Amino acid sequence: MVSGTNKRVLTVLTLALINVAAVANLGQLSVLAEYGLSAVFFIGLAALVFFIPTALVSAELATGWPREGGVYLWVKEAFGKGWGFLAIWLQWIENVVWYPTILSFAAATIAFIIDPSLVTNTFYTLAVILAITWGATIANFKGMQTSGLISSFGVTVGVMFPALLVIILGLVWIFTGGTTQIELNAQSIIPDLSNINNIVFLVGVLLGLAGIEMSAVHAKEVKNPQKDYPKAIFISVILILAITVLGSLAISVVVPKQDIILTAGIMEAFSTFFSAYDLQWITPIIAILISAGSVGMVSTWMVGPSKGILATARDGNLPPFFQKVNKNGMPVHLMITQACIITLLALVFIFMPSINSSYWMLTVLTAQLYLIMYVMMFASAVKLRYSQPKTKRAYTVPGGNFGIWIVAGIGILASIFAIIIGFIPPPQIEGGSEGFFQTFIIAGIGITCIVPLIIRRFKKAEWAPKRR
Repeated sequence: MVSGTNKRVLTVLTLALINVAAVANLGQLSVLAEYGLSAVFFIGLAALVFFIPTALVSAELATGWPREGGVYLWVKEAFGKGWGFLAIWLQWIENVVWYPTILSFAAATIAFIIDPSLVTNTFYTLAVILAITWGATIANFKGMQTSGLISSFGVTVGVMFPALLVIILGLVWIFTGGTTQIELNAQSIIPDLSNINNIVFLVGVLLGLAGIEMSAVHAKEVKNPQKDYPKAIFISVILILAITVLGSLAISVVVPKQDIILTAGIMEAFSTFFSAYDLQWITPIIAILISAGSVGMVSTWMVGPSKGILATARDGNLPPFFQKVNKNGMPVHLMITQACIITLLALVFIFMPSINSSYWMLTVLTAQLYLIMYVMMFASAVKLRYSQPKTKRAYTVPGGNFGIWIVAGIGILASIFAIIIGFIPPPQIEGGSEGFFQTFIIAGIGITCIVPLIIRRFKKAEWAPKRR
């Protein structure tokens, strides 16, 4: 096995931008825009019960255990290797399931450069997904510094700038008397919570705010992990919430709810804005920038979970083949395997009746797998307060043991609630019966959770690398 180098190459700003690239998904803004002004309520609720608890807990865990491994290391320290392996497996495999959704967003965005009618063309979508998947995989072979540069560039020009622009255009539209597609009054902020259909999309909201713990695998790649990692976390929280709230509202202001295409909502908004101001020539330019942002996000997620599962592979949970790293320290065999699975999953876009239905089914499966992992992560934070109280943590969740119970407990309850409502398909999504939808989700969860159990059942002693 070739040993990779481990240089501390990331600054606080770079790590914060990696977080923004990982979480601030412009594609998810279309899901949030379905809520209209009540998106403010749901995003605020999701931030209080999920996003902020995740940020606080991951900051404590990453500064207490900054070694490579992330969620694998945390859960292993709390509950043992088997549970740690399941946690990192879920983080990795949900990421693989999620790729086709973010890449379908990239495909829809690129369509506005070539031909907007391609947005609903499933074969075009599949071709773009495969091209970006394999291109990003090969690019990331060059190492973490290159990956960090791709992520930082992508999030700056393809997330921050387009998000700021669509927000400004939305504000201009409102204050200049443009026709708005939603009610802009205080009453519209609070949705009808008695109707389950109004909260089904909450699964998409939580997924849109998930992932901030992923950068923990890079904690030791900053100069001072104990101080710099929490700084990066809190900078990114502010940026992500601002982009999520204001960006989704800008889309809902100009795109009628029934016309929102989940993979192309932000480009629909830009197209409407630019057409109204006779600036249609800017649309392809924005599409290029947002596409770059999508590539930056893909680059971030290509590496993070793969490096996390590499740690468990080196702990003897996977065959030596998956422990292979190149001279730049990148887990090449894991990343190639990842790209192969994404290729197979992308075929769902051919077999489902619409882009929206494919997008939502993969979104829900991704969220369910991720939320199971989050329950384990929150539980680990509580357990480690008692089992390893003397471990130095540069940052701790305020309030002592009572504080960690409250913060982690809220996160666990929110995750379980979202898992339950995720089995209810929203009426806006056409694509088969409710039974088919639920069967797909249950089968997906079952298969992905059984695989790590099978791997551990046939685990061999020689898988563990020899210690020098």
